[in-house]
Amino acid sequence: MLVSLNWLKKYVDIDGIDPEELAEKITKSGIEVDGIEYIGESDLNVVVGHVETCEKHPNADKLNVCMVDVGESESLQIVCGAPNVKQGQKVAVAKPGAVLPGNFKIKKAKLRGVESNGMICSLQELGIDEKYIPSQFAEGIYVFPEDVEVGVQVEELLNLNDVILEFDLTPNRSDALSMLGVAYEVAAILDKPLQLPEVRISEIEEEAKEHISVQVDATDLCPYYGAFIIKDVEIKSAPLWMQNYLLAAGVRPINNVVDITNYVLLEYGQPLHAFDYDRLQSEKIVVRRAHTDEKMTTLDDVERNLSEDNLVITNGVNPVALAGVMGGKNTEVHHATKNILLEAAFFDPTTVRKTVKETGLRSEASTRYEKGVDPNRVKEAGLRACQLLEKYANGKVLKGLVEHDKLDRSEKMVSIHTDEINKRLGTSISIDEIGDILRKLQFEYTQNDLQFDVRIPTRRGDITIFEDMLEEVARIYGYDHLPFTLPKHFSQVGRLTPKQQLTRKINAFLQGAGMMEARTYSLTNKSLVGQFISPEIHEHNPQAISVLSPMTEDHQYLRLSLLPELLQSLSYNQARNQHHLALYEVGNIFLSNETKLTKQPQEKTRISGTLTGEWVTHEWQQETKQVDFYVVKGILEGLFAFLNIRVEYKASALAQMHPGRCASIYLNGKPIGFLGQIHPLVQKEMDLKETYVFDIDFEELVQQYEHQTTYKTIPKYPSIQRDVAFIMDEDLLAGDIQQLIEEVGTSLVKEVHVFDVYAGEHLPDGKKSVAFNLVYQDPDKTLKDKEVDESFQEIVEAVNEQFKTYIRS
Repeated sequence: MLVSLNWLKKYVDIDGIDPEELAEKITKSGIEVDGIEYIGESDLNVVVGHVETCEKHPNADKLNVCMVDVGESESLQIVCGAPNVKQGQKVAVAKPGAVLPGNFKIKKAKLRGVESNGMICSLQELGIDEKYIPSQFAEGIYVFPEDVEVGVQVEELLNLNDVILEFDLTPNRSDALSMLGVAYEVAAILDKPLQLPEVRISEIEEEAKEHISVQVDATDLCPYYGAFIIKDVEIKSAPLWMQNYLLAAGVRPINNVVDITNYVLLEYGQPLHAFDYDRLQSEKIVVRRAHTDEKMTTLDDVERNLSEDNLVITNGVNPVALAGVMGGKNTEVHHATKNILLEAAFFDPTTVRKTVKETGLRSEASTRYEKGVDPNRVKEAGLRACQLLEKYANGKVLKGLVEHDKLDRSEKMVSIHTDEINKRLGTSISIDEIGDILRKLQFEYTQNDLQFDVRIPTRRGDITIFEDMLEEVARIYGYDHLPFTLPKHFSQVGRLTPKQQLTRKINAFLQGAGMMEARTYSLTNKSLVGQFISPEIHEHNPQAISVLSPMTEDHQYLRLSLLPELLQSLSYNQARNQHHLALYEVGNIFLSNETKLTKQPQEKTRISGTLTGEWVTHEWQQETKQVDFYVVKGILEGLFAFLNIRVEYKASALAQMHPGRCASIYLNGKPIGFLGQIHPLVQKEMDLKETYVFDIDFEELVQQYEHQTTYKTIPKYPSIQRDVAFIMDEDLLAGDIQQLIEEVGTSLVKEVHVFDVYAGEHLPDGKKSVAFNLVYQDPDKTLKDKEVDESFQEIVEAVNEQFKTYIRS
């Protein structure tokens, strides 16, 4: 909503208030002011001049020599190059000494040998933005109406001293989509009296009902329809002040009749429509639902196919307007229009919204109908337009109006209690202060001790319950005046739960490791719902839960695993030439053992990931590293180390997984998930290349994770490394040996890594060589070789004895 402060001054005294200060007060009261724009510059020393004569320049074809009366004793001779300058016009004249925007100083000069004493100006030269310039004056000089006085300053005539506030309205504040609504708001904020328009009409004796009748068939969609008849109108330009206000509000002037309906729309917030009565070719208005495939041509020259969802205004036979959206081309007001039927109606917001969505037509009128108009202003707006048509179009308003009236104009009652308001706001607002706030808002009320029974005016359709009135009291009282402390026993300071904190840590780690977070549907299809279920879940025989009304067959079942949908995302991206992907998701699965659900399924949070393609690419070094089992295991080892949680990995054979590249994950001897490559046949079926996955029970991590911050002192003393390769049976697990090394070398061995596995030539059949790297370090001293040798020898003997191994020479 664009609000002209010069227009606002017609209703509220805001003189002496700086626009920035006013904008701040309005913003603090609950309506955000998005911007402030000054239309032009004042004190330009530009006046209205009358072109007495206009002759061709003797030495230039495109120049004219004009004698211009500027209200002084002598006329000014001005050379002008505008193509539209003519004798008899009243124009904007910058006299010598004037300074135009851009520090352009006007001086006496000679143009092609002819003296020029000033400049006849276009609106652009006066610093006015294109959007505030009437279309007929987009090029050339500006021409004033004939009734303006010669010699007066142009600032007020051209609205150059106006300031525009741009409101960013929330959907509930439709009352502020009108200048009167804004005036009520500003009057309350500033505690100023409100001056509403005084409407007086001199009706002629001829009655409107002799020329028109109104019939509403769709009373549920149009509870009120009023028709005014205005005869013998004169189509011409609207008064200059009205054109200025319309331009300031972002509406282009057209002619006095259309401009008056637009002016009242912006003033009252009530859309109106003017029909050419003679083009109506009927003495009947019928409001009905459109017929299926019925056609009409709207004002934008587009033929519309209508449906029964549309409400139309007809002449008893054919549509002449789409109710609340746009008029019809066949009854458009034009330069030869003499008689007008003026419509003031109340249309159902939902129906207007459907028509807007169906046709793509959105207008100032439809916007207001969609949000809801004030039922008590519908007729008032029509009378206001009649007053202006009588004054500025020389129209004769016929006596009475023809109307269909089933409109509910009742006002809602909302009770508020002083103690409850103070409890909610944490304030100590007195009874008198609340009464004064209601007075400022112009809400009528009755008071019974601490309780106020407030009668809500129909212009404020957004207020229906106590909380709405609580907001009104708070914003007029002033949000700045509310105490900094929270109300007692009403709310508490928010914080992250341990689960939320852990989720953030895991997100940070996985993203830092090079994975991207994905969000997939919680619903999947029948073929995928039973796949990639983690062993600890599968053993409880969970049942696939179907929804009653699925959106599609692909979204019919609640998921038992995050992996199927993640793999679908992987396949979708690979089909679009995205081959190197690492996706993860932290999300819920839905578990139940019932085939027919009688209670809510249990929700369990899982962490799942899918990886495929290249993990590392160094093009300059011509080095690439494909994702494999050890990349995925390394990511998980890093995650568990980051969380300070110790887990074990055990080789497993799981459904849909590669039989030799899969492991289950155990925490405190309990399975919590798995990792590995998906089976090649499953890869082919899902149109995937070599792909690795992991799936972990997040709930178990939450229970195990210590939320207290810990740290380790950085060692001051050097470490010593030893490498050892054991020859062992092929079926012996390196992890078991690693665990024993850590147990035996507990005091000194800080890290143990497997760095090589070999089987083949020079080794006996059924044997393999596994090499370990041991890192020795003492936080309190520098280790001596003897201490390391003794520990190393103890480890070797323990491993050889327990696993029947020997050291590779």
